[in-house]
Amino acid sequence: MMKKHNFGAGPCILPPSVFEKAAESVLNFEESGLSILEISHRSEAFVSVFESARSLVLELMELSPNSHTVLFLHGGASLQFSMVPENFLTRAAAYANTGVWSQKAIEEAKKVGIVDILYDGSIDGYKKTPDLKLLKESLQSGHDYLHLTTNNTIYGTQYPSFESFPKPLVVDMSSDIFSCQRSYETFDLIYAGAQKNIGPAGTTLVVIKNEFLEQLSPRIKFSLLDYQKHIKAESMYNTPSVFAVYTSLLNLKWLKAQGLSEIARRNSEKATLLYEAIDHSDLFEGFADKKNRSQMNITFTIANSSVAKRFESLCEEAGIVGIKGHRLVGGYRASMYNALSKESVETLVEVIKYTESNA
Repeated sequence: MMKKHNFGAGPCILPPSVFEKAAESVLNFEESGLSILEISHRSEAFVSVFESARSLVLELMELSPNSHTVLFLHGGASLQFSMVPENFLTRAAAYANTGVWSQKAIEEAKKVGIVDILYDGSIDGYKKTPDLKLLKESLQSGHDYLHLTTNNTIYGTQYPSFESFPKPLVVDMSSDIFSCQRSYETFDLIYAGAQKNIGPAGTTLVVIKNEFLEQLSPRIKFSLLDYQKHIKAESMYNTPSVFAVYTSLLNLKWLKAQGLSEIARRNSEKATLLYEAIDHSDLFEGFADKKNRSQMNITFTIANSSVAKRFESLCEEAGIVGIKGHRLVGGYRASMYNALSKESVETLVEVIKYTESNA
């Protein structure tokens, strides 16, 4: 079978070694005679998986278990849109609207309390992210927290860096977590759906600074939305997504073996390679502002519809899949998560150059 170059936005590509070990464990988990799909989440073997996964998250983030708590929960990042305000919004919350996912987070927070939108990217078509200094100047004493989406998969924008804020900083890091060098101490709460750079769909990583937990709202209505209940139950308030957590552990081990500095170098190299091909083309045009372009999701368009059809046909012949852009932006989107090889990016660049030279 021809090798596929998977540029899909998610669920995404994972390292071959992770797929192989996960597949092996579906038949026989750690020589237990049981499948990982049927093993008890209360068993000693799976408790060890959970503990190892939490420990590796903190190690990769260079955080301490004394200062931060790690959870693996259900519901994807979308449920966190509700959980965050349910737990922490008591007066007012500040949000930056940089795309679809931040807009959804804003809509959920408004159901809980007052939301101040400090930046509205829809005015500029979501082609850039806000200036952090301007956000900092806009924060008020009555804000419980500031919520940001670190990377925007649909529009292809990403915050180039972060800094500390006078108010707690909550981030949706679903699509670029563990993809670059960051000071994770900067953030008071991080949440991320697993299906980009952590593991398969089905579990959601939440990392909370323990000091931030002191701000918990006293009026949380629903048990499943209560962080403290999940913390006390060690992410087992209800049955966890066993297979998704286990496969995430395998990928976390792979990330540790590579090292985040090496992962960051590779991602920068891949993004530079593709952006240079787009920028030097007369047919292809990048969507996002150059200062805020994402390394994870590269969005671009072709004005000529006949050339676009030819490009798509060439991509198919080359085994390139998942390249179609989101319906809100159109064009194309190359999602280049950690496990995507440089070879796949080189193949896409070759197709772009061939399309250019034969238009």
